[in-house]
Amino acid sequence: MATAARLPLPLPATTSRAAICAQCRKATLNPFKRRRFASSISSAPEIYDVVTVGGGPAGLALLAALKSSPITSHLKTALIETQDLGRLRQWSSPDDQFSNRASSLTPSSVSFLEKTGAWRHVSQSRVQAYDEMQVWDAANDATLQFDWAADSQRHNAPPQTVATMTENTNLTRGLLERITELGADSALFSSTNVSSITMGKDDANADGDGLNLSMWPVLGLESKSQSQSQSAGSDVSTTIAARLLVGADGFNSPVRRFAGIESHGWDYHRHGVVATLTVQSVPDTRHGGSYSDGDGGFDLFSDEPLPNRATAYQRFLPQLGGPIAILPLPNNRASLVWSTTPQHATYLKSLSPLGQVSMINAALRLSQTDLNYMFTLPASAPDTLDSELRWRLQHTSPPPVARQPPIVTGVQEGSLASFPLRFRHATTLVSPRVALIGDAAHTVHPLAGQGLNLGLADAESLASTIAYAVTHGMDLGDPMVLERYGSDRFGKGLLMAGGVDALNWLYQLGSGGDGVLASFLGRARRLGMKVVDGGLVPGLKGLVMKQAG
Repeated sequence: MATAARLPLPLPATTSRAAICAQCRKATLNPFKRRRFASSISSAPEIYDVVTVGGGPAGLALLAALKSSPITSHLKTALIETQDLGRLRQWSSPDDQFSNRASSLTPSSVSFLEKTGAWRHVSQSRVQAYDEMQVWDAANDATLQFDWAADSQRHNAPPQTVATMTENTNLTRGLLERITELGADSALFSSTNVSSITMGKDDANADGDGLNLSMWPVLGLESKSQSQSQSAGSDVSTTIAARLLVGADGFNSPVRRFAGIESHGWDYHRHGVVATLTVQSVPDTRHGGSYSDGDGGFDLFSDEPLPNRATAYQRFLPQLGGPIAILPLPNNRASLVWSTTPQHATYLKSLSPLGQVSMINAALRLSQTDLNYMFTLPASAPDTLDSELRWRLQHTSPPPVARQPPIVTGVQEGSLASFPLRFRHATTLVSPRVALIGDAAHTVHPLAGQGLNLGLADAESLASTIAYAVTHGMDLGDPMVLERYGSDRFGKGLLMAGGVDALNWLYQLGSGGDGVLASFLGRARRLGMKVVDGGLVPGLKGLVMKQAG
């Protein structure tokens, strides 16, 4: 397949760093470095210590961390979000209905949320931990199994779950409830747009009155209701100045553009298809045989509950554009993440629920040749897809994994959607009085499910940096302070993002088709998975297990 042109991975920006006056510790900015948005601000802004733009999990986690720490709880903070945070706080859903935007949280992320006090506000009935992963390659018989319960002692890894699944809205609501518990609702600017970001003015005079805000970001705010949100109070100014401005505002970050920080990367020309599934367990077919019950199909599977032991499944489909993953949720539900071509994503979205069920089950079990053929069938004929699947399963061996993937029996109405996949990484995470976290800093492929975890790790590190500055009486926006955060997170984020990108590239280039390169990469993938899974390199599987957590 054709691959997108690669740009060099970003390196830390050094030549554009601000010059620092050793006496006054003020930044002298390149006048062409920062950009202005909208018109100049004439009214005197209200001063804040930390202003975060973006009310997603990363931004809210930073606010919760600052307000829950006795070192930083006194700081005057603000968080600006265009959505109605009040509605997110009141979010609820039936026990058998789940959002299609769910994330896999590592133990480190859960530990951070516990430390902030937010995790206890996350509805545990909508949380599913899992301690086993089954990974296999459709192009060959290579498999990789992570069984934390069985392998943790053997490989000297701490006993823990692989990860914990929950909906993003469940996490967001828990963070908002924790912020309310901390009495920090006044920091929330809900349903509010950032209309402008400019550098402030020097209003100081010879008598020492006034403030010199010429080095400070000043934000113009516009409430959608033309009045400040209830949580922010009626006395909040429409212009605010930030001692430290944090961009948690997504991959199109206005804060990043204001700071003049570049972001490099590429589009994958792939879409991530997500959905909420209903699943059921399958009998043990590992010792030979097919799925046929005489008539062909799934009729032999009883509608029994899944085993208590939750398992995640991922199958690489090189010829179809990427992997498919099934991640467990409570109540016999699962989260689908399928990386595939835009054409296949459009086809899946055009299908009826029965057709979607057939294609997802086919992707978990059929050969790539069979699956490619099924994508050529009319989307308007779901019965044809179902009959094709049933017939082909009679002649298909079960997946070569220790624990069989569940049967998908339903797709939650309206849950199947898709979004374009891309890789982006900022050239630096900090600029004088500006720091980037989450997708504003790095956008990664969902292959390893690390996007949200990277954002939470950013928030934890930045909160620690701010606490360090407060403890040592330092200016929060001083580049020397922010460099602690940048040096901690830039390399780690780039390593994770680049590693996931390289793995995705390996599976895309080795598409399983004809050719020497495809054959070589297919053999290399198979060998690599066998080396890790078989313990041929002492300690390697344990290292991978530790890194996954």
